[in-house]
Amino acid sequence: MKGPNVFAGYWRNPEKTAAEFRADGFFITGDLGFMDAECRVSIVGRAKDLVITGGYNVYPAEVEALVDAIPGVAESAVIGLPHADFGEEVTAVIALRPGATLDADGVRAALEGQLARFKQPRRILFVDRLPRNAMGKIQKKELRETFGAGGS
Repeated sequence: MKGPNVFAGYWRNPEKTAAEFRADGFFITGDLGFMDAECRVSIVGRAKDLVITGGYNVYPAEVEALVDAIPGVAESAVIGLPHADFGEEVTAVIALRPGATLDADGVRAALEGQLARFKQPRRILFVDRLPRNAMGKIQKKELRETFGAGGS
């Protein structure tokens, strides 16, 4: 994006500013989206969060919306973790509501038929709560670092 509404750069961080602004002044947001036939733009995710498994793109927000709708799920984060054959494997990290007894098989059963096979989480991990930054945003980078070493 480019225009008077875009900030001038990162405070005291010229390296990051140079990395995220093109020479022509456009700021690279990292958002992924598409424009429909009526020229409406829909944001579908972030480039750094996109999971590429076996050559297919998986947008975490699509999978998270379905996982979050499963009874007993408080919230989820979908990340890509290293996989020897597929490059990355779709991984759902889930925090359950208090008292919920959902397990990985229950999650898989709930998602069956709702997603293409390549989009379905191959790994399902449960946590007490998802890590957040000061703004309340889920820290997927931290999840990838925490669980990435155990990839297959």
